[in-house]
Amino acid sequence: MKDILAPVRNGESLTGRQELWLIARLSLPAILAQISSIMMQYIDASMVGRLGTNAAASIGLVSTSTWLIGGVGSALATGFTVQVAHAMGAKEEQKARNIVRYGLISAITISLLVMALCAVLGPLIPVWMGADPNIRKDASLYFMIFGFSFPFLAIDYAAGGMLQCSGNMRVPSILNISMCFLDVIFNYIFIFEPSNLSIFGFSLKMPGLGLGVLGAALGTACAEIFCALSMLFFLLAKSETLSLRREKYLLPYIQVLKKALKISIPIAFESAIMGMAYVASTKIVTPLGVSSISAHSFSITVESLCYMPGYGISQAATTVVGQCVGANRKDLARRLGWMTVGLGVFCMAMTGLLMYIYAPYMIGFLTNDSEIRELGSTILRIEAFAEPMYAVSIVATGILRGYADTLIPSLMNLFSMWCVRIPLSAYLAASMGLKGVWIAMAGELIFRGLIYFVRLVRKDLEIKKSAC
Repeated sequence: MKDILAPVRNGESLTGRQELWLIARLSLPAILAQISSIMMQYIDASMVGRLGTNAAASIGLVSTSTWLIGGVGSALATGFTVQVAHAMGAKEEQKARNIVRYGLISAITISLLVMALCAVLGPLIPVWMGADPNIRKDASLYFMIFGFSFPFLAIDYAAGGMLQCSGNMRVPSILNISMCFLDVIFNYIFIFEPSNLSIFGFSLKMPGLGLGVLGAALGTACAEIFCALSMLFFLLAKSETLSLRREKYLLPYIQVLKKALKISIPIAFESAIMGMAYVASTKIVTPLGVSSISAHSFSITVESLCYMPGYGISQAATTVVGQCVGANRKDLARRLGWMTVGLGVFCMAMTGLLMYIYAPYMIGFLTNDSEIRELGSTILRIEAFAEPMYAVSIVATGILRGYADTLIPSLMNLFSMWCVRIPLSAYLAASMGLKGVWIAMAGELIFRGLIYFVRLVRKDLEIKKSAC
């Protein structure tokens, strides 16, 4: 496969059209992978939604807690993947391979500790969230299965991120899309009882274990295990630049770890505190009733379809900016960074418009409950107005990570969430219910986009000043 980032490392000049084409080629595979990932969650939610409101609420109750844990794994991976991008940009491939080994060892070690923590906390979280006793057991089981599969998720984050930062966006994207298809198959088998499926007049006997919510967790875990092991294989056996080989370690582990922690700790801290904020937001919604919990959970899944293009572009931004920084081409990094912001805003403005128009159909795919469908449609249309500015914050995060700038952006996120969204949600929920919570969410996302825009402008000024 042609190395599309070679011109960046080799110091070649690029026209505006070539720069835009480079961003598009890096972004498209990541966007497709992100969309397929959310489609997996969308289909999961649809399958569970057919089991009833309580089943949907049990997963929605712990979903914010699983995001919190997943965010820690992603943060840890980022500390090493950014270093891989910098080493590749500087044409120090042997050092990049050293970083890969250290990153995988660290990811496995820390994820095993997290797995043990999940096993302890699983029965307690639904109680802390004040959940209805009828959904506590399923919520606990779902969270604990997630915890047991977390080491594989951490490997997936690390191996996939390192492949992407070496410029290989295709393989991680294909594997993530494959994981989605496998998730649908595994979930169908684990969730439902054996049944007859009619396709074009033919009747097929479909196997099933009838495990319900537990089946949803097991199906997703099996798909994640397949993806993680495949990602590891392509990284360590097939990658032209990062695969295993007998060679000296040019970098001591402690040096790489210190730099990784400097990058990762702000992100991990942010993920943990942000995750707690999402938990707090769910706790605000919980007293509103099971229907509100379900509508909230389903609508978050639907909205994810809108912002996943932004996250795909953000991944591409981290790769290209990181390699530009490693190649000491910060002016090119600045130009490409703003291109990714523009592309992100355009894509999410379009998806936001589609969400506003088709909200009833999108939420209707997940549930047949008329109350949930009506409430979900209303809050999705509120959120649609925030998508363009949300794109700014998502893509800017990827750009700043490429610069290894993580502390200030993390503090910005924390301020925006805890000082704007949570207080405003609590205030508006008392008088407006779930609608008030989502009005607060939309307002906070617009505010967050504005402060990230200011941060990017300041980064530009820093680059221009250092060049003088």
